[in-house]
Amino acid sequence: MFEKMTEDQAKNQILHMVTIFWEQYHSKSEGYKEGDRITYASRVYDSKEMCNLVDSALEFWLTAGRYTEQFETEFAQYLDVRYCSLVNSGSSANLLAFMTLTSPLLKERQVQRGDEIITVAAGFPTTVAPMIQYGAVPVFVDVTIPQYNIDVNMLEEALSERTKAVMIAHTLGNPFDLKEVSSFCRKHNLWLIEDNCDALGSEYTIDGKTRLTGTIGDIGTSSFYPPHHMTMGEGGAVYTNDALLHRIVRSLRDWGRDCVCPSGHDNLCGHRFDRQYGELPLGYDHKYVYSHFGYNLKATDMQAAIGCAQLEKFPQFVDKRRKNFERLYQGLKEVQDKLILPVVQQDSNPSWFGFMMTCREGIEREKVVPYIENHGVQTRMLFAGNLIKHPCFDEIRGDKTKYRIAGTLENTDRIMKDTFWVGVYPGMTDEMIDYMIRIIKEAVMQ
Repeated sequence: MFEKMTEDQAKNQILHMVTIFWEQYHSKSEGYKEGDRITYASRVYDSKEMCNLVDSALEFWLTAGRYTEQFETEFAQYLDVRYCSLVNSGSSANLLAFMTLTSPLLKERQVQRGDEIITVAAGFPTTVAPMIQYGAVPVFVDVTIPQYNIDVNMLEEALSERTKAVMIAHTLGNPFDLKEVSSFCRKHNLWLIEDNCDALGSEYTIDGKTRLTGTIGDIGTSSFYPPHHMTMGEGGAVYTNDALLHRIVRSLRDWGRDCVCPSGHDNLCGHRFDRQYGELPLGYDHKYVYSHFGYNLKATDMQAAIGCAQLEKFPQFVDKRRKNFERLYQGLKEVQDKLILPVVQQDSNPSWFGFMMTCREGIEREKVVPYIENHGVQTRMLFAGNLIKHPCFDEIRGDKTKYRIAGTLENTDRIMKDTFWVGVYPGMTDEMIDYMIRIIKEAVMQ
């Protein structure tokens, strides 16, 4: 088949065939018809993603390579930040972001075991898990309804002499009150980590300047798991404008090494064999000097290749999510006496991950959700609901040396009992949205 072809010609032939394959087997759809299952999220892609993936596979570099470098550069440009590090998942991104704060290079601002981190229990567990695993103490604060984000009025009550950071997520795309939270962190010299995994593309305006969420705190994180705003299968990112934090992120991501050379490169610093580190002999190979107890959290270049293609489409993804959210909101306004609909955080323009609803008194989620599901519409709870109630807390429940609660978690508990959400992903059509509206109305009126 490839006789008399150069390698590039053969590759181009393969990629042309991949495009034809996509057109034949992936692009054709019978269209939505009533009764078809409507999932809360799904991949949106075309032949460009598949061609990039195959191109990377044919190159067979496998680990982080040219596509990784391209993605990190272009994603940083999109976010308007100085530094971006691609990792293998959003959970790894949160782990890496938190562990960066434990580096001794941060001196007096280093998070140490027993130090406290302000967060919330209403959300996904990987925002909190790294704290507990390390031995820091999460301090849980309640959230507000219907914004579903941290109650900023409780920040001062949560503060103690051991507080070192605030680490919280923007809930389903709706930013938390970044103005108040960032002001609180500056006032008390605290780190701020924005878990941006559910809010990529959301905007927030402070003092007349609009920025993307994830870029206002010290560190931001993203997830590229298939249901999220864009995908590369698995994958995540950590980003910052701080050169020292970036240095620590890269070290911890890449086994904890001191060397900054990417895979396949040596001696970029020009001092590979002429310096002394720790108690190692003078001239020990800098390629294998470790300044942190790190991990290998890199993504593959095949993942990055998909991400590069997704990033080209991303602004359109955000626009479609906003349109789908607005159509749902307008369609459900007439049942606001039955459901509490979400409210946009002031000074923000969310890139919505989902459409959240809370059942009002007299409306039972246990009846509403099964009705919706039985009519082909997939629903989700707000992830953990109240993380403290889960079995993972059984061994530490009530131990104030492991975690503590500032005030009550009244709204968190209500979310756990009464709240659910449906999707708004860009592959949804108006027909699908309108069907969801009808079924949700029927569910609360039954």
